[in-house]
Amino acid sequence: MFANRCLAATAWQQVTRQAPRQLFKPAFTQTPSRTYATPSNEKVAKFKGQKESDGKYCVTLIEGDGIGPEISQSVKDIFSAANAPIKWESVDVTPILVDGKTSIPPEAIQSVNKNYVALKGPLATPVGKGHVSLNLTLRRTFNLFANVRPCKSIAGYKTPYDGVDTVLIRENTEGEYSGIEHVVVDGVVQSIKLITREASERVLRYAFQYAQDVGRLKVRTVHKATIMKMSDGLFLRVADRVAKDFPNVVYDSELLDNTCLKVVTDPTPYNDKVLVMPNLYGDILSDMCAGLIGGLGLTPSANIGDECSIFEAVHGSAPDIAGKGLANPTALLLSSMMMLQHMGLTEHAEKIQNAIFKTLAEGKTITGDLGGKAKTHEYADAVIKNL
Repeated sequence: MFANRCLAATAWQQVTRQAPRQLFKPAFTQTPSRTYATPSNEKVAKFKGQKESDGKYCVTLIEGDGIGPEISQSVKDIFSAANAPIKWESVDVTPILVDGKTSIPPEAIQSVNKNYVALKGPLATPVGKGHVSLNLTLRRTFNLFANVRPCKSIAGYKTPYDGVDTVLIRENTEGEYSGIEHVVVDGVVQSIKLITREASERVLRYAFQYAQDVGRLKVRTVHKATIMKMSDGLFLRVADRVAKDFPNVVYDSELLDNTCLKVVTDPTPYNDKVLVMPNLYGDILSDMCAGLIGGLGLTPSANIGDECSIFEAVHGSAPDIAGKGLANPTALLLSSMMMLQHMGLTEHAEKIQNAIFKTLAEGKTITGDLGGKAKTHEYADAVIKNL
């Protein structure tokens, strides 16, 4: 990590005049490069959990804040009705301070590490100085290197766009979100965008494997290497190399601004592709695509790690409607479907997912945000009837 430092204006100008391209170079060039631990036939982030003696998998459940407990209860009720081989281990992730840093309680860390998988409701981060995002803390604690965000049009819920079916995979650990910032002089702040060969290869290899698993045999990197020639350029060079290990997958790349323009003009040409990109681009583009289908309330999400993975609803905790039975559990439900698929329980995932989509398409028992009048538990009951 780079230490925070303040340089006098004259010293800074002298350094930049003498060696503008040598700034911070040793921090990157002296680190020996290595290939991420993957023979091309070895699956990245493979689920390692095993059934317990009762024939069920134990899954860590982080119910979250605000509406989190309500929508989590809907998931539990529907899983029980579908006889999904899942039992829940609820944990509290209220942050604690360890050596002055925000940390997850050790019991929660032990649960996720033991079960290899977790389902997470929305967590609130207080607005103000000194509060670290608990979502970001979770990603760093478990090294969740890839964020997967599918966005698919929902039958029965009309938006200006029809037939949206995008999948975005975002590098989740570095880029502009590395938190490397310092004051140069008063009124001048520098933020470092960190891109490494190892992290790039890891998320890219996962993207190609994901494309094979879901039958989308086209992968496209989204970048700004025309401007960020070294950082995004490294990401692209690694992608070119990884693509050679997947000869059955068609690979190409596209500039970020072109992708944004094309997606909001007509998203359907992206329906056969997996888009993979560095952290910041993925954060923005995935929320933009969520807007095409009706918002974050209909959008599932997965954070994938080498050892464990966390599946989550990415919408807010909505404290204004907490406890009123008005919350829409669809995003958390669809995230739990991604979890089941990750665990290899595809039949159970398909069964529940079909019931969810049927309930939404009927439009008779849907929540207020979708134009209906149903309570959270009434929506869940309708899904159960459609199983």
